[in-house]
Amino acid sequence: MIEPPGPRYAVQMINIEKYFGLVCALKNVTFDVGRNEIVGLIGDNGAGKSTLVKILTGVFPPTNGQMVVAGRQVNFKTYNVKQAHAHGVETVYQDRSLGEKQVLWRNFFVGREILRPFGFIDVKKEKAIADEIMVNTIGFRGKGITADSKVSKLSGGERQGVAIGRAMHFEAELIILDEPTVALSLKEVRKVLNFVHKIKEDGKACMYISHDIQDVYEISDRFIIMDRGEIVASIAKQDITLKALDDFLLEYAHGLKDKEA
Repeated sequence: MIEPPGPRYAVQMINIEKYFGLVCALKNVTFDVGRNEIVGLIGDNGAGKSTLVKILTGVFPPTNGQMVVAGRQVNFKTYNVKQAHAHGVETVYQDRSLGEKQVLWRNFFVGREILRPFGFIDVKKEKAIADEIMVNTIGFRGKGITADSKVSKLSGGERQGVAIGRAMHFEAELIILDEPTVALSLKEVRKVLNFVHKIKEDGKACMYISHDIQDVYEISDRFIIMDRGEIVASIAKQDITLKALDDFLLEYAHGLKDKEA
């Protein structure tokens, strides 16, 4: 297999630590996500997943450590949400990714509008690109949904598809999906998982965070497991069954691993 040009990894985090006062939220966190790889980030509540995502997305800096995105070293002194976008890190949250009352084409370009001379928004171009993304990137084929449709008219799975399509359009190096299927029906969950498959088909990297182990197992190439602020395992899908993964997580949840230690 010929290695494609460019950096091997979409993101590398090296010895990341985060303290809130005397409380250690993350300790010696080191991992990577390869290009064209979907990594499932798994852990119980309080494992440190949210803190890790906030560092990745520029919400706040780590206390110590380094991060490299697509071969570019991140300067945490200036790294923020805007810089995260510039580096190619995009996040799709459970329910906060789109403006309910806005039409789809406006949602695609909010904060990153295409401007004509004298600063006016190029509405025609934004609508055309939005339609292109919807049809060719995320596969909306129905006549009922267009670039002029309001987000409030979309189902939960369709909304997540729009948010994923937007992230793919802006050339994301890493797309983070944070609990994207919470409170969705089985049919809508299937839509979201299909959209995630399109991320990989497009050659992008994805970090998938969910409490639904079955979904994580289906969609991921590898699993990074966190417990109380540390990474305790990195396991390739080919090396573990769904049941074995579930049993492994239960051992941590019930404190059995503490007894072994």
